[in-house]
Amino acid sequence: MKKDFLKYQAQTSPYPLGMEVSHAEGSYIYDTHNKRYLDFVAGVSAIAVGHRNKRVNDAIKAQLDKYSHVMVYGEYAQDPAVAYCKLLVENLPAPLDKVYLVNSGTEAAEGALKLARRVTGRSQLISCHNAYHGNTMGSMSVMGFEERKQVFRPLIPDVDFITFNNDADLQKITTKTAGIILESIQGGAGFIQPENGFLKKVRERCTEVGAVMIVDEIQPGFGRTGKLFGFENYDAVPDVIIIGKGMGGGMPVGAFVAPSHMMDLLSHDPKLGHITTFGGHPVIAAACLATLQEIIENGLMAQALEKEALFRTLLVHPLIKEIRGKGLMLAAMTEKPEITDKVILQCQDEGLILFWLLFEGRAIRITPPLTISEDEIREGCGILLKVLDSVMDDMRS
Repeated sequence: MKKDFLKYQAQTSPYPLGMEVSHAEGSYIYDTHNKRYLDFVAGVSAIAVGHRNKRVNDAIKAQLDKYSHVMVYGEYAQDPAVAYCKLLVENLPAPLDKVYLVNSGTEAAEGALKLARRVTGRSQLISCHNAYHGNTMGSMSVMGFEERKQVFRPLIPDVDFITFNNDADLQKITTKTAGIILESIQGGAGFIQPENGFLKKVRERCTEVGAVMIVDEIQPGFGRTGKLFGFENYDAVPDVIIIGKGMGGGMPVGAFVAPSHMMDLLSHDPKLGHITTFGGHPVIAAACLATLQEIIENGLMAQALEKEALFRTLLVHPLIKEIRGKGLMLAAMTEKPEITDKVILQCQDEGLILFWLLFEGRAIRITPPLTISEDEIREGCGILLKVLDSVMDDMRS
């Protein structure tokens, strides 16, 4: 299978890990040789309630027996999507009360950027250095990492950048600005949290000049930081949030959420201001509803903070310089990328799945399913500490 994978399937890097997957369950993935791997990555924060979660799988199967795709988004009322949007809005602060369901996080970012321009009639967009919001042409235009986008230029015009946590840069948000897009916790940059009320200051500046504040919750969202969404930790309610990853229990999905008076503008002047064929797909919406119910009803948000404390207690080692992030969105920082590379690759050999971050080469990603048990955390940290010892011994020899 690996040979055919490399021959027939387009690759995203020269050296994919290439694990041949047989099946997965709970916090574990199994390869075709029946070797078990403890999953500390969760499909890059996407498997919020564990692999093959029963509630999610049952919801998918039940919906498949009723109907699958029947009409493009926004024309027919379909129970899974309606029920999901209602439950989501009931768990969001005002005025975030209308949901546009799409197929991925990057499509959600595209929709949010269009909405900011439609609401304000302005063109300028502002993002942050080292930001990541997706990889299509619009979302890449607000990616704050030139090395990844230079070869694809020209991108969309009138985009400027500020530095995350730099208060002085907020003066770049002016009456010419349609919107600013930023992550509640910067993901690819190294799981960097807002400091000194930064998100609140962005909110105040946007209100002052009439710009739309878009917060990207694709990684922090759905309970990973101890709240349903990351912005709730920082006393600032945005105009628009974009969501995905952990939203669908492993199914491909995204959405952007905004007040009705903003979102309704996409329905006229022009009509079909944003459209999608498969957004709100009933099978995927059923998975989203089951995932959200599981997170809310089983106390997984509060548990994320308890599990964070356990990780921080266990992961004390000379090669770990600090642990960034919040809840179960953590990055163990080493001194240099070469150390991180060795640790991640050796841990996979030892049966522990870790991964990298997009722009910060020193970071070891730790984003397990929210359902991971304390015993599993102890097991995985034991493997990681053992590998760190081995890497440190090699450095000394």
